Order: sequence, then structure tokens, then C-alpha cells
Amino acid sequence: MVNWISSLPNFSAYGTPVYFFYLILAILPLGIGLYFGKRFSWYEALISFIFIFLMFDGSSWQQGISLICYVIYETILVMFYSHYRKHQNSAGIFYLISGLSILPLVIVKLSPAMVGHNSLLGFMGISYLTFRAVGTVIETRDGMIKSISPWKFIRFILFMPTITSGPIDRYRRFEKDYQKVPDRDKYLGLVNKGIFYLFLGFLYKFVIGYFFGQRFYPLFERLALTDSSPFSWHMLGVMYMYGFYLFFDFAGYSLFAVAISYFMGVQTPMNFKQPFKSKNIKEFWNRWHISLSFWFRDYIFMRFVFMATKKRWFKNRNALSSTAYMLNMVLMGFWHGITWYYILYGFLHGIALVVNDWWLRYKRKHLPNLPHNRLTTGIAIFVTFNFVMFTFLIFSGFLNTYFFS
Repeated sequence: MVNWISSLPNFSAYGTPVYFFYLILAILPLGIGLYFGKRFSWYEALISFIFIFLMFDGSSWQQGISLICYVIYETILVMFYSHYRKHQNSAGIFYLISGLSILPLVIVKLSPAMVGHNSLLGFMGISYLTFRAVGTVIETRDGMIKSISPWKFIRFILFMPTITSGPIDRYRRFEKDYQKVPDRDKYLGLVNKGIFYLFLGFLYKFVIGYFFGQRFYPLFERLALTDSSPFSWHMLGVMYMYGFYLFFDFAGYSLFAVAISYFMGVQTPMNFKQPFKSKNIKEFWNRWHISLSFWFRDYIFMRFVFMATKKRWFKNRNALSSTAYMLNMVLMGFWHGITWYYILYGFLHGIALVVNDWWLRYKRKHLPNLPHNRLTTGIAIFVTFNFVMFTFLIFSGFLNTYFFS
């Protein structure tokens, strides 16, 4: 059985134009059903199973086994807590279930640094599934999810368009969307938007992202590595080429996920909204990887602020918000991986958020007449953009190779 599965062709999500041909062909009956006001849930489950299977067969079959075990594990935890929460509300049980829910991701992230190789528990998309599972537990604790069945949770956590690349949806939003079949006009509007996002995603990933990632970045990387100067124009080229590649590649994936979701009658939230137009770092995080930044904002930042305020850990609210920013962003850095460049990336963004808040307070108090026009807006965008690009250079790991290899 294992030999047969490992011999099958593997189709990574949104990896090639051929994948889209098969995917669009497969979901066409779903679209026809939605056009006539029917959601064929059984057919959606079937094609979702087939395409998820094709993502994790072949050479990725071990990841497929890990995915199955992971989903069973998380489903048991969520169902247990959902049943428990109807009768009791112990904080200790909540923290225990939340900790157990996030434990597989922690093991996967720590394994390379602790044992020198990737964990067998790991599979592509485990982070996104974990955020959905933990978010479901938290919303159940807050009383926002009154009841949930195993099938509904599995359908949510394994929603095929977003399983490997996000965006990170919330159970309540997803289930409300799923249960309410859009009328014909609304569905045609979703299809129209989906077609636009699909072609925009092709432009981003397969054209612009390809040139930045496969043509320009390797060229500047090679030149920078052979340059005797520690910081050079070639290093600057690496910085900008990687930053643009990261955006266009990831935004392309996210657009594909949103487009396919729309075709399936689910309005998955957007993940990017022109982040390089941001006038400050806080606005950047409201535009960049939105589902992730909002998850950390709602479940880490806001909850820390609420707890610290309730327990009066801080006398100064600015000290409280600054600590919350640093905790939030450093944790996000650790989430990317246990390496100095990921952690430094998160640390620098935390510092930037603290400085941004300080500057806004200072400007309001001491510079009330500072003009707000195109020039000052342009300067703000320029500074934010270049700070972000510099941190992307750190995030890329290139400096680790440059200085230590």
C-alpha cells in the first residue's frame, strides 16, 4: 500500500498551470450547483479529499500520514473542550487544551534546532491548521461557538483551497459563510472577483515572482557572495529582489486560495492589501499577511493587554502596550523558526511598533503643526518600505550564509 502511494504523482497546491486545469474542471459541478442555489457538500468533500490526497501522496506520503494523525488529534481536543465548555469553564482546562492543541506545531518548530532534523510530525500547512484549531478553542472558551460537530470542524480545518498556504480563517466566519448559500447574483459577483484574483495571482507568482525569485535574486546573491565588501550595492540588490519575490510569490498563492474559495462559494478573507503603500509599520501589519497578523493581534496581543490590565501588572499603559508589541512580534519570529534571523526579524518589528507609537505621541504633543501632505506621506512610505525590506533581508537567511558560511 505504501509503495503504491509513494509511486503516485504528487501535485503541490497551485504549483503548475496543469494543477489549475484539473482543479477548475473538478470544481465546475460545484459552481453549477451554487449557480442554481445548491451546495453539493458531498461532492465538495470528495474532490477535497482527492486533491488533498494528491498534495500528500508520492514522495510526501509521510506528511500525509502526519496530517491524518494531526487532524484526528485536534478533532478529539476540540470536541472534548466543546463538550466540557457547555458545563464548566475552568481556566486551567482551557490553557491545558490550548497548550495541547499547539504542541504539535511547537515540536515541529523546535525539532531542527533541538535534534538537528525535521520532526516526523511535520507536514506542509501545519501552522495554518494549528492557528485554526487553537482559534476554535479560544472562541469556544469565549462562548462565541456554542456547538460544533466533528464533521464541521474537519470541514473547516481541511478547507482545501487554503490548507497549505492560508489565509487563516476563523470557524464562526467560515461556518456562517458555508451555511448560507449565496444567491445567483452574489455568486456571479464572487466568480467575477475570483477570475480577476486568479489571473492577478498568475501574474504575481508565475511572471513577476518568477523573475524576481529565479532570475534577479540569484544574480545579486552570487555577486554579493563574491564581493569583498561586507555591505555593497549587490547586497542592496539582494535585499530588494528578495523582498519583492517574497511578496509576489506569497501574495500570488493567497490570491489563488481566495479565488478558488470564491468559486466554491466561500468568501475567504484577503491576505494582502498593497502593503508597500503603508505609511507606518502598524499600517504595514494591517496590510501584510493580514490573517496571521490579526490572529496574533486578537489572540496574543489583546489577551495579554486584557490580562495585564486586569491584574494591574503595569502602571503605565504605554509600557503595557510596548511590552505587548514586543511579546507579539518576538513570538511571531519564533513561529517562523528557531533561528537568530527569524527571531531578530520579529524583535526589530516589535521595536518598530514601539517606536511608531512613541513618535505618534511625541508628534501629537510637541509637533502639532507638522504638515500632513504628499511630501510627508511620501517620506513616511519611503522610510517604512525600506525598513521592511531591510528586515526581509534578515528574514531571508542570506546574512547567515554571507557572514557564517
